[in-house]
Amino acid sequence: MLNRLQESDIKLLRVFYAVASCNGFTAAEPVLRMQRPNISAAIKKLEERLELILCHRGRGGFQLTKEGELVYQETKRIFNAFDNFVYNLKSLHDNFSGHITLVVMSSLPRDMMVGVAKAVSTTMKKYEDIHINIQTRLYNEVEHVALSGECHLVLSCYDMVKSESVMFHPVDASCTGRLYCAPSHPLAKVQREHLSSAILDQYPAVGLSGLSSGNYVRDDKRLKIRTYSDSFESMMSAIMSGEYIGLLPDYLAQDGQGNNLVPVAGDLFEFNHQLYVMNGKNVILNPVLKHLIKEINYFISHDQASSPIAA
Repeated sequence: MLNRLQESDIKLLRVFYAVASCNGFTAAEPVLRMQRPNISAAIKKLEERLELILCHRGRGGFQLTKEGELVYQETKRIFNAFDNFVYNLKSLHDNFSGHITLVVMSSLPRDMMVGVAKAVSTTMKKYEDIHINIQTRLYNEVEHVALSGECHLVLSCYDMVKSESVMFHPVDASCTGRLYCAPSHPLAKVQREHLSSAILDQYPAVGLSGLSSGNYVRDDKRLKIRTYSDSFESMMSAIMSGEYIGLLPDYLAQDGQGNNLVPVAGDLFEFNHQLYVMNGKNVILNPVLKHLIKEINYFISHDQASSPIAA
């Protein structure tokens, strides 16, 4: 059993990280510049060190085990933190090169993601030795990621109490939404003026993990949250089943894909969540990161202003 990391273990973990990220030995060969037998030997040695089976390989294809998935996630966290350390160290010497990790909240609308892509492109053109790694996290994970040092910047909607350990840079954009149900749901034809607390109590609602509880209360009316989902997309599936009502961003409910979701109670449960770029206070905001924040704000606010549907 591995009780202490050695330099050789770090090398083995980097091999495993590349294989897991590439989803296979063959795809990892050009990344690692190693031949498959050597990669296989490294993985086997790591499994012996950890006393765990990390992956299945063979005719059925490459697949991480449950233990392998956990090791992969922890390895990714370690290497992200290490890359951030190296980047921050270089920044102290005004040497702007290396990798930046930008974490983006899942479920952001397409126009915002287009803005992110443009911001990344212009930043990499301005600083030619910079590479930007874009990752996604669930809504309830973004604050932890910003605090943990796993990344440099986080782009996310945020409506919770602001942590003093995180810096918030507001983006001139927001995510708006309201309460929705399926056309088959009994509340689909109930007008706001007839929506009493007693009526709402009859119908279970689905909530989003991490979302502030204040979103579920309006005046004297409170949603009856009976289950939670980890993303707006999975919430939408629950709502489309006709068994739940729930809060959704308008861009998802009005995506033109034939979902035909029905707003409930007009604007009573309407929400407007500000978009922020966040970073932990341990991150040095050098000229590269400041430029990326400025570009994200410019392109997202510009694209959203021209979008026919409010995000």
